[in-house]
Amino acid sequence: MEILFVHGALVRDGAWWWQPTADLLHERTGVRSRSVALPSCGETASGAPDGGLIEDAAALRAALDDSEGAIVVGHSYGGTVIAEAGRHDAVAHLLYISSYLPDVGVAQAAIMADEPDPVAIGDRGDGTLAVAGYDAASFGARFLQDADEHTQRAAWDRVTAQSAAAFVTPTSTAGWQDVDATYLVCTEDRSTSVALQRRHAARATRSVDVPTGHHPFITRPDLVAEQLELLLGAAAA
Repeated sequence: MEILFVHGALVRDGAWWWQPTADLLHERTGVRSRSVALPSCGETASGAPDGGLIEDAAALRAALDDSEGAIVVGHSYGGTVIAEAGRHDAVAHLLYISSYLPDVGVAQAAIMADEPDPVAIGDRGDGTLAVAGYDAASFGARFLQDADEHTQRAAWDRVTAQSAAAFVTPTSTAGWQDVDATYLVCTEDRSTSVALQRRHAARATRSVDVPTGHHPFITRPDLVAEQLELLLGAAAA
């Protein structure tokens, strides 16, 4: 059994975001993990955004094809990727973190449109989108208010443009259906509202509140690792 991490929108270097939790989990259990590279975020050979939701889902399916069994963890937009990837025999459990379990036919942009204070995203005019009006300090205050300044700056360095197709392509399947799932509701999240989180968490098998901002796998890796340990134990039983 392994852990496959799927990061959120508008960032790159997925392994960096998940590293605190991945390292702690490996220390405690010996279980290794991988972060799925998302083409829409420029995690490609060229370093440029390539494709959108369809290509991101294909990347996740390719990782699952190469797995003997995995707990798949999706953060924010990562939940939409999991939905589009569909049901896969290698999936043992799904773990959502401040994320989404969308119905078929729903695009990421439509989900975000329900927010009372949506994150500002600007069209770059080249088929990509990027966060608008932020700098390292304001980004940190909204997305990582529970992290230190060094971590906030390191996160800002990994913010990137993403293909617009990741946001406007409707899902064609709902891969979260008929699969056991756990949802971590981040109760101090300043990016995804708690109300929206709870609407999606209601579709999961179970939900757990964690007193964190948008990135608990960075700021409270102990809480995320604890849930993964429980899921690994259940999968082994």
